[in-house]
Amino acid sequence: MRLLLDTTALLWWLDDDARLGSKARAAIADPRNEIFVSAASAWEMSVKRASGKLAVSFDIAEAIERNAFVELPIGIAHAVAAGELIRHHADPFDRMLIAQSQQEGLRLVTSDGAIARYDVELLDATA
Repeated sequence: MRLLLDTTALLWWLDDDARLGSKARAAIADPRNEIFVSAASAWEMSVKRASGKLAVSFDIAEAIERNAFVELPIGIAHAVAAGELIRHHADPFDRMLIAQSQQEGLRLVTSDGAIARYDVELLDATA
């Protein structure tokens, strides 16, 4: 499986948070699966940390590398696709993750129910 972690799923994984469900946790831990982290998630975490809305003490890039996750850059095709999505979801970071999932054929690991309104494969982060 090729999985894209949304920001919340990534944080839950890095914090070993119990809210990350056993099925999602097993899928992320499975060495046969390729786990992607979008530059959009690193951006979102940095913005929220700078504004005081997120307290993370670790280096984001180092944590992604330490977990052997694949860095997913934001490309022009991703940006155009995110901008053209129907407005079921207004959050620009989530819209980017949806677009990247669609463009790259990735299953998105998320607990955000609004994302299910899009044509994207999902893995419930709480399952």
